[in-house]
Amino acid sequence: MKEITKAQEEVLKVIWEIGNGAVADVLDNFPEPKPAYNTIATVIKVLEGKGYVGHRTYGKTHVYYPLVSREEYANHVVKEAFTGLFNGSLHQMVSPFIKNRSISINELEELRQMVESEIEKKRK
Repeated sequence: MKEITKAQEEVLKVIWEIGNGAVADVLDNFPEPKPAYNTIATVIKVLEGKGYVGHRTYGKTHVYYPLVSREEYANHVVKEAFTGLFNGSLHQMVSPFIKNRSISINELEELRQMVESEIEKKRK
């Protein structure tokens, strides 16, 4: 997967939300202050070139749709951060979330259950 900018990510988020749509549909679903129509059109074309978005043509209108799911993209971003920013260290990656955030006991319990479940799978 090719790297995308924050602006491209914001447009992709809107396309995920609406499922598919023309440039005007994407623009309509953008929060205020809305970027220019041409800006959105350009960003969508770049996303298409990078393989994140495809389109179908209806007359003179292109209707864009995501080629990459939110989950696929999130997995890519986390993997890149894990191997790059955190040097492949799970401890370095997770500790800021646990130490610098007020995590509820329920959230910690959920994390513990996920970890224990994965430990059991790996032992089998």
